[in-house]
Amino acid sequence: MSEYQYYEFTAVDRPLTGRERADLRSMSTRADITATSFVNTYEWGNFKGDPRRLMERYFDAHLYLANWGTRQLMLRLPKHVLDPATVAHYCQGDSASVWAAGKHVIVDLHDEDEDGTDEWDLDGHGLLTSIIPVRAGLAAGDLRLLYLAWLRCVQSEEIADDEPEPPVPAGMGTLDAPLTAVAEFLRIDPDLIAAAAAGSVPVASGEPTAAQLRTWVVGLPARDKDAILTDLITGGDSHLRSQLLRRYRDAHRTDTPTPAVARTAGELLATAADLRAERERRDAEQRERDWARRERSAAAARQRHLDALAVDQPAAWQRVDELIATKKPREYDTAVQLLVDLRDLGDRDGGSLSFRDRLAELRAVHARKPSLLERLNLAGLDT
Repeated sequence: MSEYQYYEFTAVDRPLTGRERADLRSMSTRADITATSFVNTYEWGNFKGDPRRLMERYFDAHLYLANWGTRQLMLRLPKHVLDPATVAHYCQGDSASVWAAGKHVIVDLHDEDEDGTDEWDLDGHGLLTSIIPVRAGLAAGDLRLLYLAWLRCVQSEEIADDEPEPPVPAGMGTLDAPLTAVAEFLRIDPDLIAAAAAGSVPVASGEPTAAQLRTWVVGLPARDKDAILTDLITGGDSHLRSQLLRRYRDAHRTDTPTPAVARTAGELLATAADLRAERERRDAEQRERDWARRERSAAAARQRHLDALAVDQPAAWQRVDELIATKKPREYDTAVQLLVDLRDLGDRDGGSLSFRDRLAELRAVHARKPSLLERLNLAGLDT
C-alpha cells in the first residue's frame, strides 16, 4: 500500500438533507454517506472535495489522517455559542487557526510529523467519535481545547518565546478522555501540557447537581425563563443546554482563570524540558532498579539450580555422556550447557580442578567430533 488517507465528517446539530447527500455523493462514489456522516479511506488518489467548504456548508466536525504524518481536526460551532474573538486569542498559528463562515465559527487544528516518518499502521475509524465530545464542552464554556490548540502552536515554534500565554482554563491538570484523545491525536507533548497545568487551578466541581440547578433557575429573572422555555419548545437552539450550563458556571465561578503573572511560551517550553529531563532521569533510575532486581532474581535462580545439580554430580556426568553418544547437534547443545553448569558448580564449591580433569578426559575421548569440540570452545570449555 503506497498511502493511507482517512476522511471523516460528522453533522451534529442537524441531519443532512437528501439533496445535500446527493451533492456529497457527486464528490465521491466510494464514501459511506449517512444523514449525519461522510467517511472515506483512500489508498490511491485523493478526495475531490474541499474539506473547508464541506465544513462551512454541511458538517460540524472533521478529522483527517494521512500516513505521511498529517493530522487535522476541525470543529464548527455557532457564533452565539463560541465567540470568534475568544478563539482567535488562542489560535495564533498554522497549527491552530479559526475563520468565520456565515453564522458559524470554525476551529482548524493541524499537525505535521516533524520527523517526516511514515506511519503505516494507521486506522482512523473511531478517532472522531472519541474526540467529538470536546465540541459540547467548548459550547458549554470549557476552553481547555483552545488552550491545547495554543500549546500545539507553541510546540511547533509558531509562537515567539516572549509571547505571553492566553488565559489558562481551570482543570488543565485533569484532562478528560476526549481532551486526552485530542492531545494524543495532535501529538502535543505531554511534558508541555504538564508545564501548562502548573498554572491552572483545579476545576472547582463537576457537573452541578439537580438541586443546585433548581435553586439557580428559581432565581433567574422571569423574562429569562420565558426566553429559555420558548427556545426549548421551538427547538430553535440545539446548544441551549450548553449555554445554560456555561451561564451557571460563570455565575458560580470561584477560580482564577490565569496565574498572577502570565508565563511566556519560552518559559513553558523550558519548564517542559526540565520536566522531561526529570522524567527521563526517574525512568532511567527505575530501569536500573528493574535490571538489578532481575539480575538478583536470576542469580538466586542460578544458585538454586546449582544446588540441585550438586546433589548428584555423577548422574550429571553420565547424562553428558549419554547426550554426546546420540551424535545429534541439539543434544550436543544440551550436553554443553550441562557442562557449563558443572563448571560453575566446581568454581563455586572448590571443585574446579576435578572438573578440568574430567573435561580434559572428555575432550580426548571425543577428539574426532569437531562439531562437539567447536561447541565446547564457544562455551569457554577449553582446558
